[in-house]
Amino acid sequence: MVVQASPADAHGWDDAAAGWHRHAALIRQWLHDATQRLLDAARIDRGAKVLDVAAGAGDQTLDIVQCVGGEGEVWVTDANPSMLALARETLRADGKGPRLHYRVADAQALGMEGAKFDAAICRLGLMFCTRPLAALQQLHSALRVGGRLSALVFAGPDVNPCIARTLRTARLYAGLPDADPFAPGSLLSLGRPGLAAQLLADAGFGEIEVTPIDAPFCVPRAEDYVDFVRSAGSPVIGILRPLSPARQARAWQAMVDQLTQFHTPSGWQGPNELLLVSATRVLRREHAATSRSGHGLANGDANSAATERPDWRAGLAGQ
Repeated sequence: MVVQASPADAHGWDDAAAGWHRHAALIRQWLHDATQRLLDAARIDRGAKVLDVAAGAGDQTLDIVQCVGGEGEVWVTDANPSMLALARETLRADGKGPRLHYRVADAQALGMEGAKFDAAICRLGLMFCTRPLAALQQLHSALRVGGRLSALVFAGPDVNPCIARTLRTARLYAGLPDADPFAPGSLLSLGRPGLAAQLLADAGFGEIEVTPIDAPFCVPRAEDYVDFVRSAGSPVIGILRPLSPARQARAWQAMVDQLTQFHTPSGWQGPNELLLVSATRVLRREHAATSRSGHGLANGDANSAATERPDWRAGLAGQ
């Protein structure tokens, strides 16, 4: 089922959707281990109801489908219709998998309050939200009490030099000044130390954990990495789009030149560090007690969900 919503800014991903599809195998290889840890942190059981936010082309959704099995239910959302169409193609149902639903929706305006998901997943999407607290509040309201949020975002620029250099080079050739690497909605926006944990707490979550994950990008040559960015790196594509073809070409070559230092005897290995961000929707009274004490919850009380008044505002028809 496809539910049309009113997406907010989709961050120009129309240009990058085809590139993500073309590089699907490379992306899956790059993020394989991190994705397994992402799903482990979500504690997804067979038969679970799971929300995949900013699902992109649906690569990690394939793994979610395996986790929930035929008795489960998966809602696939993305702010960009082109990306969601690719996810639908990736997840072609054979009649034996879980129930699949598709929704064009910005993470900051999901409109799924009271849906009582067992888990919500977001792989490399939350950092594009210009209002990340609003997105986390939306996710919090869509989970059942005891439900888990698990997300991957990029850490800061010091541990992601390839991203930092490509963005800086693009801005240089576009005649733009250096930008704050932690600016809301940017690739590294949630990499500021302590920010992700604070936002989760402000959104009402408990059992908050933020864990760094080493995820090097391994390809034969620096040119191959830049080719990936050139076709799938929406933020960089957007910066260079107004330039003449000749100046764009010089910018891409300058990126290659700057990244050759990461060549190794076994190929090119670009340093990348992600943050695995996980948390639980806890009872309101427990969260209030945690806020007063200033300490995180050691254990969420998922068995006490019936004591919290349910929120039926979403009224998700057709499930």
